[in-house]
Amino acid sequence: MDRNRKWVPGIGAVLLILLSHMTSALEVPLDLPQPPTITLQSPKDYIFDPRENIVIHCEAKGKPSPSFSWTRNGTHFDVEKDSKVLMKPGSGTLVIDISGEKAEAYEGTYQCTAHNEHGTAVSNSIVIRQSRSPLWSKERNEAITVQVGAFLVLQCRPPAGLPPPVIFWMDNNFQRLPLDKRVSQALNGDLYFSNVLPEDTRSDYICYARFPHTQTIQQKQPISVTVLNNSPEGERRPGFMLPLGPTSTKMVLRGDTLELECIAEGLPTPEISWTKDGGELPSSRMSFHNFKKTLKISDVNEADAGDYRCTATNNLGIAHHIIKVTVKAAPFWVSAPRNLILAPNETGILTCRVNGEPKPKISWFVNGVPIENVPEEHGRKVEDDTVILSNVQSGSSAVYQCNASNEFGYLLANAFVNVLAEPPRVLTPPNQVYQVITNSPALLHCSSFGSPIPTITWFKDSQTAIKDGDSYVIHENGTLEISVAQLLNSGKYTCIATNNLGIKENHVFLEVKEPTRILKQPEYKVVQRGMSAMFECKVKHDPSLIPTMTWLKDNGELPDDERFEVDTDSLTIKDVTDVDEGTYTCIMNTTLDQDSASAMLTVVEKPDPPSDLELTDQTERSVQLTWIPGDEHNSPTQKFLIQYEDLLHQPGVWINLTEVAGTSTTAQLNLSPYVYYSFRVLAQNRVGHSDPSQPSRQYRTSPAAPDENPSDVQGVGTEPGNLVITWTPLTGFQSNGPGLEYRVQWRQKDMDDEWSSKNVANVSQFIVSGTPTFVPYEIKVQALNDYGSGPEPEVVTGYSGEDFPVSGPDSVQVMVHNGTLAEVHWEPVLSPSVRGKLQGYKVYYRRERGLHETEMDKDQQDQVLTFSGNRSEGRLPGLQPYSLYSLFITVLNNKGEGPPSTSKTFETPEGVPGPPSFLKVINPGLDSLTLEWGSPVNNNGRLTGYTLKYQPVNNTNELGPAKVMSFLANDTTVTLGNLNSSMLYKFYLSAKTIKGSGPIITEEAFTVMDTTVPSRQVDIATQGWFIGLMCAIALLILVLLIVCFIKRNKGGKYPVKEKEDAHQDPEIQPMKEDDGTFGEYSDTEDHKPLKGSRTPSNGTVRRDESDDSLVDYGEGGDGQFNEDGSFIGQYSGKKEKDTHEGNESSEAPSPVNAMNSFV
Repeated sequence: MDRNRKWVPGIGAVLLILLSHMTSALEVPLDLPQPPTITLQSPKDYIFDPRENIVIHCEAKGKPSPSFSWTRNGTHFDVEKDSKVLMKPGSGTLVIDISGEKAEAYEGTYQCTAHNEHGTAVSNSIVIRQSRSPLWSKERNEAITVQVGAFLVLQCRPPAGLPPPVIFWMDNNFQRLPLDKRVSQALNGDLYFSNVLPEDTRSDYICYARFPHTQTIQQKQPISVTVLNNSPEGERRPGFMLPLGPTSTKMVLRGDTLELECIAEGLPTPEISWTKDGGELPSSRMSFHNFKKTLKISDVNEADAGDYRCTATNNLGIAHHIIKVTVKAAPFWVSAPRNLILAPNETGILTCRVNGEPKPKISWFVNGVPIENVPEEHGRKVEDDTVILSNVQSGSSAVYQCNASNEFGYLLANAFVNVLAEPPRVLTPPNQVYQVITNSPALLHCSSFGSPIPTITWFKDSQTAIKDGDSYVIHENGTLEISVAQLLNSGKYTCIATNNLGIKENHVFLEVKEPTRILKQPEYKVVQRGMSAMFECKVKHDPSLIPTMTWLKDNGELPDDERFEVDTDSLTIKDVTDVDEGTYTCIMNTTLDQDSASAMLTVVEKPDPPSDLELTDQTERSVQLTWIPGDEHNSPTQKFLIQYEDLLHQPGVWINLTEVAGTSTTAQLNLSPYVYYSFRVLAQNRVGHSDPSQPSRQYRTSPAAPDENPSDVQGVGTEPGNLVITWTPLTGFQSNGPGLEYRVQWRQKDMDDEWSSKNVANVSQFIVSGTPTFVPYEIKVQALNDYGSGPEPEVVTGYSGEDFPVSGPDSVQVMVHNGTLAEVHWEPVLSPSVRGKLQGYKVYYRRERGLHETEMDKDQQDQVLTFSGNRSEGRLPGLQPYSLYSLFITVLNNKGEGPPSTSKTFETPEGVPGPPSFLKVINPGLDSLTLEWGSPVNNNGRLTGYTLKYQPVNNTNELGPAKVMSFLANDTTVTLGNLNSSMLYKFYLSAKTIKGSGPIITEEAFTVMDTTVPSRQVDIATQGWFIGLMCAIALLILVLLIVCFIKRNKGGKYPVKEKEDAHQDPEIQPMKEDDGTFGEYSDTEDHKPLKGSRTPSNGTVRRDESDDSLVDYGEGGDGQFNEDGSFIGQYSGKKEKDTHEGNESSEAPSPVNAMNSFV
């Protein structure tokens, strides 16, 4: 991306002006007395158009307002006596009406004088001349005759005009004559021919002079030139026509433009070059013109003096000319005199320092009178370029003029001396606010006036005195400069102007703002025509400044097109076209600064199609194709694709022939016989393929014998007794001629028989019948047409048709490795019995019954394993232990399977049993649980018994000590006693044979809570002791509720809560409300399993299977009692149950019971 970034502070535009003002003369307010000052005057040399009025400017200021007078040619010019002359009111400007008058009468040298009681100022001497465009002097131009190759100069010699005319050469049709390094126009207007050619013959070489002021054109008489060829000039080394001789001189004034020219003749036309002897040409100020025959150096200075060498060169030699340049100088200022404002008794100095070559003469004047002609004043002293005024007094104000002159011009400057006594005044408006950008300079003005000149001091925030230093500069005119302003420089500034007559202060304010910065610049875009392009330009700016975003295209305004959408921070160009290419610049402006960034947009498109296809170098088998590439549309062509159309065999179908590099415009194409070719070319660049070119003219190749034979020749029998020979036929393009046929040949391999042969056409297969079963054949297929046969074909091997195998394998043996794996071996069959290509062997096996069973398992299905290739063994995995198996084997070829082998049986040994079929807990009690289980579905041997392991689980999911019990094979139930009440137990059960234990299944269950359960046969509600107990419990509950209520209102803790807070026993956990398990214990596979436990086989943990609940044995389920009968329902840590949870138990276990330790 092209990044063109610039920083423009808001005050930058006036910074130089302000700094210049700091060093300029002190301005006197116009309400104070002061001598005249010339503010506007006409240039020293004034050329006027006689068709317009003459206006000679002279403006001046002063207090009181000055009066004006004029001199012409050194004598007083009485304006009032000439009715054609008008002086503008309040001004010295003259307007001279020259209509109907001879304008020459007003030519001359004019000077304006501005006068008031404090002095006189004079203007420059203004030379007034009338512009002139004289006619060409009548002359008769002789016809010029010149030989071919000679040099020639046609002179113009225009009339002297004022100012000088502009010269050019044209013909009778007002067409400019063409100029080149052979024919050129000199600075004086002459036309130079380094050598002439026959085509230079013409009768209308006309020189024209255009006079700029009058806008008139004068014409010289035509010049006739005839170029003869009867005695041509030969080749010659260069020589100079201008300037003549080996050296010449040139004088130029300092500051002007130096123009040096060398025009050489010769044949061939010489080349011109420039050097400076003993120095370098000033490359930054020089330029070549007129085919390097003119050297221009602008803004000449003294260092440009010296010898300049121009060299003319052709293949026959070299010529040199040296121009000696001297630099003179009209007077120029080194230090012009400045106005002086002095208080009484002060001293001042006027300095008039100039330079020039030759050295200028300096003359002083007072109020327009030579200083030597005015009365002497005490305290005034003149020393060449300096006037010293000492101890000035009131009333000695005057205007001094300094005149410096030499032979090339003069300088005149007015400088007044104004003697005043004035107290300070601050001219800068009060409370002015200056705004600048961070890190840019800040200039706080304190323009003042007073006599004596006031002293300026600055304060920040009315407290801190500011001194000249690195960060602050106080200029002579009182301006405070902060070279690099920062945010901390913001605030109130006070300037105080002081002299011996008084004091004056002024306040200004500085606001330092954050700079405007483009954070995300637009990026270089390459966009396909018709798509959209978006340039982003995200900006950060000071929030107090209002930004304005402007987009430019190629430094101009965006096109007035609705496709250009400007958003707050982006530019989108829709449906891009080629004219949208260019550089896009976003400019963010605020009142103080701006930032800009640019990016290029390149529009790409697929190439235009190639054109002008041409066929050359034509032979029977090749041709050269050439073309002209189309427009690449800013994306270089990567390659050209050449396609052909076969008008004979596939008309309308274009086929890729070859590709060449994108830099090529030719391709050598290899051709095939008997094809009617037409070619076309497509170009491809990064965008895609161009449209196809227009087709080339048709090119036909002659027929020939085939160059190739059919491919993919195969011989495969499909039935016993046949051989099917197939091939991929040739295309019409490959046929090379008419009458395409195929010669099919075959013979049985290794039999030394003669080849059988058959010619066929328009087919791609041939069937050979009566072949032996699955024998190898040698096959070949050859192409032929009316013009001959193809090359000798390759021989391939095929096989006749297969039949089913005739026998199965012998010697089948089984080796049993363990209860689930056996290995089977057999004797491979002989190849003739396979009657085809051996694909492998299939082993069929099935489980007949278990060894402990007497009846066969009729539901079992055959299992099949296929062993590919010529194998003699295989493994049978996944068998069931302690079972009887049978198997047989068949042979497999492409036709199918053969007869089975002899059946073989084998037995598998015992293994570990499967898991018990189920495990459940029935009849839970306070300290006992009854377990019931089922035998394994697969014993896998003779069952020897069961192993049961169980252990308690506490509230923190920790497992207690495990107990292990063994049972006989016919045991299926057990009751476990001496268990803890209200405790979760986990059980692990496995069956075993002599081979070991099988997989484990698990189950979990709770013992019943310990609570007093009344007899269902006795109506205890009528018993007195029960009624008394209930009353006592109700009273106790009431007391507890009252105590808790009082404690809670006082913000205290109730005793149970204090106990819980004190102990913070992690095992005291409430049971989960949804399943009755401990609070942190999870009984599903989705949660972390218990330590040392395994997940149950059915994926769930069941609750106590008993339908009994404590509610069934009590009067209600809203509360719970400890063993001592105390009510703890409100303090168990249980949350209230949501009503939608159905019929699950709403009780939580007692904290007391939950704290029982493992035993």
